[in-house]
Amino acid sequence: MTKKEQDNGSAKFWLGAVLGVIAGTVAGIVIAPKSGEETRKDIAEASKKLSKNTRSRFDKIFKRKKAEPQKRLTAGKILEEPKE
Repeated sequence: MTKKEQDNGSAKFWLGAVLGVIAGTVAGIVIAPKSGEETRKDIAEASKKLSKNTRSRFDKIFKRKKAEPQKRLTAGKILEEPKE
C-alpha cells in the first residue's frame, strides 16, 4: 500500500468519525426527553466548561512552549563550552 493510499484511508476514517459524532449529537438532541429550554441550558453550560478547559489547556501549552527556548539556550551554552 502506498503512502498516498494510507493517507487517503486515514482521511476517510476521520471524516467518518466526525460525521458519526455529528449524527449522534443531532440524534441525541432530537430524541432527548428534555424540553428545548433545558437542552439549551445544558448546551450553554457544556460550552462554558469546554471553553474554560480549552483556555486552561491552551495557557499551559503556551507557557510550556515559552519556557522551552530557555532550556534550549541553556543546553546550547553548555554544549558550546570548550571541553578540557
